[in-house]
Amino acid sequence: MRPPGWPRVSSSQEVLSPFLVCASPAQFIELQRDVDMAPLVEGLDDWSAVRLGSLGPLRSGSHVLNRKRASFLVTTTREYGAARAEPFALFLLHSAFDDDVKDVLGVLARDKLLGETLGRMGAVHEALRQRGIRLSDYPDRPERLGDVARGLVSAADDALSTSELRQGARALKYSAQRAQVPPPYQEALDAVERAEMLEALSPGSVTLRSFDALTFGVPVGFYNLVAGTCHGVYSLSRGQYEQATRELSAAAVLVGLYAGGKGVRYLGAPRSPPRAGWIRPGQPPVPELGFQGLAQVVERLWERLGGEGLRELARYIQARREAALLVYEGGEPAALALYEARGDVAKAQAWLSEARPQRAGPTSTRAGAGRGFGGLASLVDEAAGHGREVVEAKLAQAELDAVGPRLSGDVAVLEKQRPSVDAPPSGIQGHALWREYVAYWENRLGELKQGRAEKPPLAWEGYEKMRGLFARGLAFERLMVSLLRADAALPRAMRRFLRDFDTPRIETNVGVAKQGTEGVRFADVLVIEEQPPAGQTPRVETFSFKSRDLSPLRPKPLAAQMIADASDALRYYGGTLDIRRPSLQHLGPQVLVQRVRLIYEGGTLAPRDASTLAAVVNNTRGAVKGVEVLFQ
Repeated sequence: MRPPGWPRVSSSQEVLSPFLVCASPAQFIELQRDVDMAPLVEGLDDWSAVRLGSLGPLRSGSHVLNRKRASFLVTTTREYGAARAEPFALFLLHSAFDDDVKDVLGVLARDKLLGETLGRMGAVHEALRQRGIRLSDYPDRPERLGDVARGLVSAADDALSTSELRQGARALKYSAQRAQVPPPYQEALDAVERAEMLEALSPGSVTLRSFDALTFGVPVGFYNLVAGTCHGVYSLSRGQYEQATRELSAAAVLVGLYAGGKGVRYLGAPRSPPRAGWIRPGQPPVPELGFQGLAQVVERLWERLGGEGLRELARYIQARREAALLVYEGGEPAALALYEARGDVAKAQAWLSEARPQRAGPTSTRAGAGRGFGGLASLVDEAAGHGREVVEAKLAQAELDAVGPRLSGDVAVLEKQRPSVDAPPSGIQGHALWREYVAYWENRLGELKQGRAEKPPLAWEGYEKMRGLFARGLAFERLMVSLLRADAALPRAMRRFLRDFDTPRIETNVGVAKQGTEGVRFADVLVIEEQPPAGQTPRVETFSFKSRDLSPLRPKPLAAQMIADASDALRYYGGTLDIRRPSLQHLGPQVLVQRVRLIYEGGTLAPRDASTLAAVVNNTRGAVKGVEVLFQ
């Protein structure tokens, strides 16, 4: 029940209370739809923000949450000491997704506070190592003059903390927070307190043993949401099953809770035993959590992915907040898409959009939309800079460059070959792209009749391949934009891509024009120096991303393709550009680009022979000056 006037209420506890009574991650995420989460989190005290973050992913405001998480770690370490702060730190880390954990570490390192907080906690080091995160990758920034003043303030606070009044207030605060963490963490705090009293055990080692395999890599927030109705997860932590079985059970719980999607409902009635046939030889029992349909979802995913696949999917969900939200929004299909995309949220979104039937709408008649294709709403992502105009322009260029088979350019012949939405060719029935293809075909026929088409329509096979490659390219572009934003947030010396900038501003899909080229193109990324030295023009660089399968190419065709791509990148996005985005008009009518980066998607798309690839990359850099070629 929400307090009157919620969320504009006076205390953090009142703001938090509706979230704490949510019975499932689904309810927790749904409740966020009604409020602006960033100011809500901003109004919470640090500990209340940590508790909120333990309940599941936030739709927005995660940057505020992570700042408060970092502040809580600093305050708790100073007030309680590193030994007692460690269980609270582990509770925070276990209940946070990997991208949020990295954000918290970055905040602490930039404030030169990581070493004096998490750096002193051995169990934290181990917990992070098991998740593939190393504290050594986040060194504290160098000393600054202002650190002296901060140290004096801290010393004064330490002196004041010796008063009985301050000590009593801290004891009350500690007791309240201790009562609000799950029982396993309370037990770990008991162990630390006993160790301190006996002065015979190492608090760090006691805490490490207490927390070893406590949550099995599953955020604690999911435990909190079901603790009132199910003790299955907790009983697993008590050692009833072997470690591998416990890990798999926890993975099944995590995936099942999210893959249940919006249809998951909490059942307050007593739970019935798992249905017959659910537990098979070699298949671990999954705790019954009282969520309708959970066991069936987990069983289907087990059959599709197997035990190791289920664990891997759980790791993908834990790694990124957006992954949990994706699986919640899309349910079981999204879980499978995330698994197939190996945890790449943008790629999973692209694949889901391809599998979602589209409704062919009327062709836009606005200027410049003559090539607009139907059914593109699924690829539009305003937050990533992929508005409809950008997607249409990029897809139009991809279609124009496609080398797949095309139909006749004779209008009379095409009229006889007109495809029908209701009568797709054999083998294409139910294909998600068929409606979109018919809309594209009709649009191109209209352009041919008006004499505006440069090429006849692609045959279905060519269009299907082009469209899949286009979706993959958008997914890679979104991934690279997220990497660049993360790179910009790092200290300058730690950056990989943006070391030449002091304060980089990242703009995506910027419309640019250039003398000697036709029309407006969209630069994938434009990076601008926001604080250039006095009297100097801002530094500007452009990035062009390519998701092109280069793996089957021999050295000569590979070199020709990369030189052609680099030449195009320099031609359209290098030199002097006319920027068409109104918000960048302060740069002047034209800007000079200092460097162009051409970044290819690597992995299975890159040539396997590393030495050959290195030689071709070096040759391309020499042949096309001003373009740096990289693989991600």
